[in-house]
Amino acid sequence: MDAQPGNWDDTAARAALRRLLDAAIASADPRTILAAHLPEPPALGSGGRVIVVGAGKSAAVMAAAVEAAWPDTPLTGLVVTRYGHAVRTARIEVVEASHPVPDAAGEAAAARILAMVQGLTENDLVLALISGGGSALMPLAAPGLTLADKQAVNRALLSCGATINEMNAVRRHLSAIKGGRLAAAAHPARVVTLAISDVPGDDPIAIASGPTVADPTSFADAQRIVARYAIPLADHVRAHLDAAAEETPKPGDARLARAEYRLIATPLMALQAAAKEAEAIGLTPLILGDALEGEAREAGTLLAGIARSVAAHGHPLRAPAVLLSGGETTVTLGEAKGAGGRNGECLLGLAVALAGHPGIWSLMADTDGIDGSESNAGAVAGPDTLARSTAAGIDPRGALLAHRSHDVFSGLDDLVVTGPTLTNVNDFRAVIIAGTPAAARP
Repeated sequence: MDAQPGNWDDTAARAALRRLLDAAIASADPRTILAAHLPEPPALGSGGRVIVVGAGKSAAVMAAAVEAAWPDTPLTGLVVTRYGHAVRTARIEVVEASHPVPDAAGEAAAARILAMVQGLTENDLVLALISGGGSALMPLAAPGLTLADKQAVNRALLSCGATINEMNAVRRHLSAIKGGRLAAAAHPARVVTLAISDVPGDDPIAIASGPTVADPTSFADAQRIVARYAIPLADHVRAHLDAAAEETPKPGDARLARAEYRLIATPLMALQAAAKEAEAIGLTPLILGDALEGEAREAGTLLAGIARSVAAHGHPLRAPAVLLSGGETTVTLGEAKGAGGRNGECLLGLAVALAGHPGIWSLMADTDGIDGSESNAGAVAGPDTLARSTAAGIDPRGALLAHRSHDVFSGLDDLVVTGPTLTNVNDFRAVIIAGTPAAARP
């Protein structure tokens, strides 16, 4: 691809954007990265067993990678992943369940996982494979609560505008397995967690609600979050939070002394891989951050402002350039039903703010292959997005206000469809600014 200033066109920009996305996803593929992070299995003759458990959108492919790396090591275990994300395994059982709202299949799998790690010895190894989506996929309710309770709270959390960290703090305190409870149940066995981060900041407690790590949050924190967002709770669920009868394991808990946590893929790693690819095709990359949060459409407006500065002033870098960012924005629906995900809404916010500015293209997608409630990973927008929308009888500004970004990009055939990627390092956003900025011209 010729990426010299002045030679960028719509076809070249769209192809470049897809290459950047593909590079980001490939950098987090467990089939190529997991083996290097495996611990030593129990020594021969020790009598120690290897029990593999896990949950998340990448759990099945991570399990397959473990089997490939340890062909002669006896393995047992079970992992749970999202429907449509299973892969063939020989020794580790794979169960599919619902995400983002949990279901009975996930509940049954979680109960079996918790039972598998009990009664172990200090010679045993529990290998926990954790990735994004694991919180909903392993929904074992605390005593006195039901799956229906968890489902109702989960739906409310998804629509209230809470951050992922806030959502997980509440989930942990309604769970029998999260917030370190899984690792505590495995004591005195050694527990090694291999994790793929999908959360801003890569905090282990926030990845799948931290089933194998100490939980610094409390029932009081969960209560404050519920109050802050006015989340409706059934009386017995509220009573459970108020009672605070059994806290999650906290830092320093002796049951977690032999628990180790290893991050094998993160949003920043994915952005760095995309930046390397950008340089190879003639773009100067700038990573704005891997943990951008806030309302999706407002984040789009912010990114549009930075892109305008690059185009007009060559600041904070000169074109041709690409702005890269990750993280997890939110969409507060209110009374609107919506159609699309946070990446589509962020992208439409950017397109509306740019108002047809020439020489700027963007792709935004979820690296797991699913953005929100639809089957696309995200979408792509260019200088003609608003004009094409109007010509097609679509009101892009009205769609943005109604949280219906999917209507715009599907109507323009601008959806990005990857299918399940079997990994998840959160959202990926790339904004290409082509040409030579006016301030840098002779």
